Amino acid sequence: MYRSHNCGELNASHINTEVTLAGWVQKSRDKGFMNWVDLRDRYGITQLIFDEGRSEKSVFELAKTLGREFVIQVKGTVIEREAKNKNIATGEIEILVTQLTILNASLTPPFTIEDETDGGEDIRMKYRYLDIRRNPVKNSLMFRHKVAMEVRKYLSDLDFCEVETPYLIKSTPEGARDFVVPSRMNEGQFYALPQSPQTFKQLLMVGGMDKYFQIVKCFRDEDLRADRQPEFTQIDCEMAFVEQEDILNVFEGLTRHLLKEIKGIEVDKFPRITYEYAMKTYGNDKPDIRFGMEFGELNELAQHKEFPVFNAVELVVGIAVPGVGNYTRKEIDGLIDWVKRPQVGASGMVYVKCNDDGTYKSSVDKFYNQDDLTQWAKITGAKPGDMIFVLSGPADKTRGQLSALRMELATRLGLRNPAEFAPLWVVDFPLLEFDEESGRYHAMHHPFTSPKPEDMHLLETDPGKVRANAYDMVLNGNEIGGGSIRIHDKATQQLMFKYLGFTEDEAKAQFGFLMDAFQFGAPPHGGLAFGLDRLVAILGGQETIRDFIAFPKNNSGRDVMIDAPSKIDDSQLKELHIKLV
Repeated sequence: MYRSHNCGELNASHINTEVTLAGWVQKSRDKGFMNWVDLRDRYGITQLIFDEGRSEKSVFELAKTLGREFVIQVKGTVIEREAKNKNIATGEIEILVTQLTILNASLTPPFTIEDETDGGEDIRMKYRYLDIRRNPVKNSLMFRHKVAMEVRKYLSDLDFCEVETPYLIKSTPEGARDFVVPSRMNEGQFYALPQSPQTFKQLLMVGGMDKYFQIVKCFRDEDLRADRQPEFTQIDCEMAFVEQEDILNVFEGLTRHLLKEIKGIEVDKFPRITYEYAMKTYGNDKPDIRFGMEFGELNELAQHKEFPVFNAVELVVGIAVPGVGNYTRKEIDGLIDWVKRPQVGASGMVYVKCNDDGTYKSSVDKFYNQDDLTQWAKITGAKPGDMIFVLSGPADKTRGQLSALRMELATRLGLRNPAEFAPLWVVDFPLLEFDEESGRYHAMHHPFTSPKPEDMHLLETDPGKVRANAYDMVLNGNEIGGGSIRIHDKATQQLMFKYLGFTEDEAKAQFGFLMDAFQFGAPPHGGLAFGLDRLVAILGGQETIRDFIAFPKNNSGRDVMIDAPSKIDDSQLKELHIKLV
């Protein structure tokens, strides 16, 4: 065998034991008559010692040829280490090597395989297999495994059954672009890679599986960013004979279980807020509630005065930022410049300093007196020593701008503690949203989401007011999961397709298989999908998901390690009946 122990398990209790180890050379220190080598594997590091006076000459000389990342096997005796290292588990011992075998030599790596490396992101992505040897990446992948195992344990204990669904499916309009796969055996026809297993998990409910889950790859051909990949992983779940409350309880339980088992944290409260409340209070539908700075709407107090900017807009809204009332004019101007950036898009910003003596100093003192500003402070919850920042403009756009400012200030002020976890549910989403470009309504979630029964009558008269039987789980300002109660009868599903602009023939062509299934006794059902990549990153205290994925793509959707996507041979194109133009 190549090893009797791994490089992280030997300690003082093993002294005088003969052992065999194998791994990679982390580094070596040649002192002439003595040579120390740190041997590394997934489990840790063990120090090897080659002693001119105690090691065979051939072994001692061979040790001098070892370079970084050589793969070696050694045999020797565990001895007590003179200069002990309390920072590693094996720091009390070392191995006096009697046999050394070089299993594979290594080129000099393009960056150091250390926790703090000298390699930039591009070079590490190209040599990702080397990057994985580094503890931060290795530990992130092991952390992901731990989370996935706890998910499987929790759901399996609740009688969920893990069922695999196909990767080669039919292209359906579910939001993002599909990745399509040509079929060689069916000329001119294409499969699509699933954006989610949505219709299949509904069919499993029709099939009587009752409780389904799957940790599954999904694919969306959309623009990328740090927390988005073209292929991503979902914890996909569905349940039959359930209402919304049943699903929220199960997945509150899953989240509590993960926080307790992975982080050792007990969370009691899962606040539930409506979509409308989230947008009015935080400016987005995935609010971070680890800190305050809730919005205060100021229209009634700020309009109909002499300040024309506020009088001409749909919304005047502000936030109270704690403890920054002493910001200098330079710091305030920097924030005004920040909200004017194209990424945020505000035209300007009003500020009010809440002085320690209870007075106020603002950029609009010419138009508003102390009594006016006192009311602003009351609405925004500002206290002495705080600062009120106010934006104005179209309602939806302005709320989005203030939300961006709220998050930026929370980051600057250290209010987004990654070791603190604040989950909540957002419920009662709109069923439909109007798209100006196409001139019609689109499903805010997907076409299979059930409307609230009490809102069904509004489909004919005011479809934008219909609420969905849908819900999102939010954790620390990130949507980590979402789902809905599904439509389970053909008549309602046909009605939904009608309001989404599908003709009867189009609906049948795209989703006829599902409509047919609903005619054979489909049970009421609903479900939820968690984004595993995002969930793991948040639990791991990180903002981006890339280090929790073994072989991620870059922001252009490329795998620079294997150079994909790439061109294929003309013979393959011909076989697939594809011509490039």
